[in-house]
Amino acid sequence: MDELPEQLLWEILVRINKTVDRNSTSLACKLFHKVDNEQRRSLRVGCGLHPANEALTSLCKRFSNLVKVEITYSGWMSKLGKQLDDEGLGMLSNLCPSLTDVTLSYCTFITDSGLSHMASCSKLLALKLNFTPRITGCGILSLVVGCKNLTVLHLIRCLNVSSVEWLEYLGKLEKLEDLSIKNCRAIGEGDLIKLGPTWRKIKRLQFEVDVNYRYMKVYDQLAVDRWQKQLVPCENMQELSLVNCIISPGRGLACLLGKCKNLEKIHLDMCVGVRDCDIIRLAQKSRNLRSISLQGPSDFSLPLLLNNPLRLTDESLKAVAQNCLMLESIRISFTDGEFPSFSSFTLNGILAVIQSCPIRKLSLDHVYYFNDAGMEALCSAQYLETLELVRCQEITDEGVQLVAQFPQLSVLRLGKCLGVTDDGFKPLVGSYKLESLTVEDCPQISERGVQGAARSVSFKQDLSWLY
Repeated sequence: MDELPEQLLWEILVRINKTVDRNSTSLACKLFHKVDNEQRRSLRVGCGLHPANEALTSLCKRFSNLVKVEITYSGWMSKLGKQLDDEGLGMLSNLCPSLTDVTLSYCTFITDSGLSHMASCSKLLALKLNFTPRITGCGILSLVVGCKNLTVLHLIRCLNVSSVEWLEYLGKLEKLEDLSIKNCRAIGEGDLIKLGPTWRKIKRLQFEVDVNYRYMKVYDQLAVDRWQKQLVPCENMQELSLVNCIISPGRGLACLLGKCKNLEKIHLDMCVGVRDCDIIRLAQKSRNLRSISLQGPSDFSLPLLLNNPLRLTDESLKAVAQNCLMLESIRISFTDGEFPSFSSFTLNGILAVIQSCPIRKLSLDHVYYFNDAGMEALCSAQYLETLELVRCQEITDEGVQLVAQFPQLSVLRLGKCLGVTDDGFKPLVGSYKLESLTVEDCPQISERGVQGAARSVSFKQDLSWLY
């Protein structure tokens, strides 16, 4: 091996991707160890880092070309030793000047002071914080001032980060492309207007409100009226996910619906106030849409709903069918607490989408009106490859038996379906039509009844949901 050209050795070792394999290879000889040190680009550490600051410093000196570092303390307890602190984060920024991607998860010892050290990483492109309770908006501001090329920012359960100058500063930089804010209680939908010109650059937005925190507060019409009306230039948005948001016409994030002409994926989960006209405008503008996911809210006690329709209707689905001719995936879900009568989608609405769009994946959860007639209609779905049915209680054995006639279906998942028994799978046993079959928590289906119904079968049964 000593006679092997270094360039050839480099090309061989660079093809080893798994960390455990690279660790083993680096122990083979000094040459392998040297090359691995130079090649290593990413590092993931956590509770096993002890003593934390000294151990991380040693690793950073060894792997001098690191560009991606993830530090996660999920499951940490005090008996595992002290976590990485501000001093350790300062050493990381000093020893790894080429860092472009940093993730900090459950790092409860790190404060604004530690995050400010990262401002010296001028090449930093992505920062992801997950439950870093001691970091505030001041720490975020100090970082974005130094890292002017930041394109990805994820904040998850950062309870003390408020919407202050850092949002405005990011707006002026016009660099941000991927923004995810989840369960950050001090940041609301109306605050994102501060991004200003950066809206033109954003390609992916995920915004999720802490549902428990929201429902403890009083959100009446006057509170929503305080949000500024806004026109947001979001023509480059490709993916939009809103969870537990309030949708009020012309305010907050409602202004995004019907403005994103390049949108490919949208997820609206428990968004209060979404109307047919919102989905219709979205469908008419976002003709490149490939995936749509809708989950209806079950809490009808919010005062905001008194002046808005309580539900979407088939008019929304028909607009999607008429305008989004590239749609490949649709998911419709309703919550446990919702009664069937509250849903105004019907079987006709879903079938309109199936018949007009090249749907490859259909997921229905708690959709009571989808029955054996719907399964029969899917026999003509030429593109359908994946079907997921969860808590669809009108499906019976007759409907499942029709799966054998679906032209392209290869993946089937059933969950918590009360009306299906082993008899529904008899036409599939031994046919190997399905590549994958997953059955979970269906009380009338046995593990023996599904054996041989697909090339790969997964069976689980936990009936606690029934009680």
